[in-house]
Amino acid sequence: MNIVDLVESQIIASVVEEKDLDVACSSKPNVVFLLTGDLLTSADYIKKLQSNGKTVFLHLDFIEGLSNSKSAVEYIAKHLKPTGIITTKSHVVKYAKEYGLVTIQRIFLLDAAAIEKGIEMVKSCNPNAVEILPGIMPKIIDQLVNRLPLPIIAGGLVTEKKEVLSALKAGALAVSAGDHSMWNYDL
Repeated sequence: MNIVDLVESQIIASVVEEKDLDVACSSKPNVVFLLTGDLLTSADYIKKLQSNGKTVFLHLDFIEGLSNSKSAVEYIAKHLKPTGIITTKSHVVKYAKEYGLVTIQRIFLLDAAAIEKGIEMVKSCNPNAVEILPGIMPKIIDQLVNRLPLPIIAGGLVTEKKEVLSALKAGALAVSAGDHSMWNYDL
């Protein structure tokens, strides 16, 4: 499955609290990054979002009660059934691909060494897309677009429409945002 084909809105709703679910269900973005929940609630959250036409990516690093093991990823694929997962861990990306999940590798770009390490990590696990944080670095987005043959999603610290537009102009496929006011940008 190609993530580029999944993204209709260039804003991705990042749901960081349970109270954000209803807003996400009625917002423009068709893709939602789910960064809240636990072993007991995640299935209900995913079903709620999916029943409202949303494509859901579960951020495994934030879901309480789930480990980063192969069996946890198998459980997610078979029982929770999101479209895909997000993680900072390359071995989890590899597991998720084995179970047919669309994968997004999240990398934090703190300095030049982190950029190089991030590129190396992405190449080793070959996710379907890469989410970079912070997303307010058009110059770095442009560099990564030219160095990685994968869609780039910008996220983190993006608070204004002009920052979203700069990230998109630099080559980002989309921008993930937790701010509800950004979820209805017409992009």
